[in-house]
Amino acid sequence: MQAASRAWDMMRRMGAVLLLGLGVLLLRVPHAYAWWNGDWPYRMKVTVDTSAKGADVTSPIGTVPVLLRLHDGNFNFASAKQDGSDIRVVAGDDRTPLHFQIEKFDGLVDQVGLIWIDVPKMAANGQTSFYLYWGNQKAENGSDGKGTFTGNDVLVYHFADTSGPALDTTAYGNNALNNAEHTDGGMIGEGAKFDGLHVIQIPAKPSLALAAGQATTFSMWVNPDAKSEAGVLYDLKSGADEFTIGLDSHAPYVQVVTAAGTTRTPAAPALSAGWHLLEVITGAQVTLRVDGRDVARMPGALPALAGPATLGGVMAAATPGAAPAAPAGATPAATPGATAATAATAAGGAPGATPDATAGAAQASPLPDYVGLMDEFRIVKAAELPGTSALRVKSEGPSPAALVLAKPEQASIFGSGVFGIILKSVTPDAWFVIGILGVMAAISWVVMVGKGIYVGRVNKANRIFREAYGRQLHGTGGDLLETLTSMHGAPEKAWRYSSLFRLNDVAARELAARVPDVNGTLPGRSIAAVRSALDARLVTETQHLNRLMVLLTIAIAGGPFIGLLGTVIGVMITFASIAQAGDVNVNAIAPGISAALLATVAGLAVAIPALFGYNYFNTRISDAISDMNVHIDMLVTRMGEGLRGRNLQAGE
Repeated sequence: MQAASRAWDMMRRMGAVLLLGLGVLLLRVPHAYAWWNGDWPYRMKVTVDTSAKGADVTSPIGTVPVLLRLHDGNFNFASAKQDGSDIRVVAGDDRTPLHFQIEKFDGLVDQVGLIWIDVPKMAANGQTSFYLYWGNQKAENGSDGKGTFTGNDVLVYHFADTSGPALDTTAYGNNALNNAEHTDGGMIGEGAKFDGLHVIQIPAKPSLALAAGQATTFSMWVNPDAKSEAGVLYDLKSGADEFTIGLDSHAPYVQVVTAAGTTRTPAAPALSAGWHLLEVITGAQVTLRVDGRDVARMPGALPALAGPATLGGVMAAATPGAAPAAPAGATPAATPGATAATAATAAGGAPGATPDATAGAAQASPLPDYVGLMDEFRIVKAAELPGTSALRVKSEGPSPAALVLAKPEQASIFGSGVFGIILKSVTPDAWFVIGILGVMAAISWVVMVGKGIYVGRVNKANRIFREAYGRQLHGTGGDLLETLTSMHGAPEKAWRYSSLFRLNDVAARELAARVPDVNGTLPGRSIAAVRSALDARLVTETQHLNRLMVLLTIAIAGGPFIGLLGTVIGVMITFASIAQAGDVNVNAIAPGISAALLATVAGLAVAIPALFGYNYFNTRISDAISDMNVHIDMLVTRMGEGLRGRNLQAGE
């Protein structure tokens, strides 16, 4: 009873230490492991990686929404609402909601999601994280294009509208009067397809008016038709002044017409087949940027422009057979169909001039309409930084590398992550089995702790007693009777747990009841009687040492089988539920199977420690029993040789 009490006290101390350690760990858990809102059961960490491993952006990045692409390879659409209205985006601190706009979310057929996210303070050559939350079936649509494209953004066309005019995402509402042909093959979801006969008309609005020399960025993703060498991408007229972005011989250009004449950027490299991000940045000069790289410059600021604009051609080109009049002040130095390079030559420049050169002559020929695809047209009243352009190419382009998506997490009372998902999926019958295994584990640990304390004390006390017995026997000159008598009775404190002392005590009592002859020798039957008493005590001591060891064997043999029973039951219930619901989705099977396997894991967790403990304590108990057998043999041998020390002396 005392040993069991001490074992229980030690278990309580160990439990207190474990709880204290767990508390310290919980206090040290970073705040990122918190959960923004318990109503949203799923989340995924997304990192904007601008380091060399990701987008490799080394120059400063301005404010720009980033595009998050979701597909069935990185997102479980079955766990979200079909329209994505339960989507929420939270900053890396897991507390601050971020503005976002869902351009497309099809969780039923295509299983594709396109989400624009306003991520603040993105650093170059670093990492900026945020969290995507979903799964709240009661949530209302949180998509907010006006809050996502804000500040300097005055016009953003995603071309995601399948019918009606092109709609502006920003708060300014600069919607077009019409739209081009809709296509599913846009750079980012849907896009606009231009056939060279129709243009998109953008009416003049105060928010689109540009002051003279105002810093502005015009950007668009373009994929020109390989058979069409030239075409107007964007045209803005304001009285006699005109600002045009177009292609000539597959090469992009910018042309400005004022009363002083016509200027055009020098020849730029021709665009290769496929999609390209084309940007024009105005201010003190005009910069033409393709795929994040500056390819041409034109000195001088734009005049004040406040007229209507068109995408895919000039307004006059909308009337078949009508050629636009030559711009006011134009210098007729170029022939119809002349390229940017020939225009520059006509103006006195040399073909292949540097990007900073200026073509001083006007191209008065009719400007053809654009033939090809266009997506994501924007007007931002600010000069877009090179780092922003580089990030857009790596996040929106054909080979996105800027965003890194972690594995989705699921919230539960057990926390998030894979283990939380498993525990949340455990059925009541599996919990019952795991509960039984938990009781078995607790019992086996109590037995092992108590047995370790008891066997350790017995072996230590036996060692001390053996040394004291040897000293006492030597001090009496080998007189066994005197040695046993002197060590009989109340034990010393160090011998209290010694099984050898208790055997010695039995031998002393048995010898006290028998009278040896004058030579100090016992008859054979008396020695046999003493041996029987010692063997009886040996059995008692062995039983004490092996007490409760059977519980460990039960844990070893029964734990895995009970766990396997729970697994089989759990698998049966999972497949029965699937058959009843008619859903064969792997996402419906995996949680139930993994939770069922948890019962087997619990059974092994009970058996493995018990197996190690049983083998260890069995060895220690065998050592103690061997010590007792040796001690009994030594006592009986000495009794046969004589109880007095002189009988052991040589020659007597």
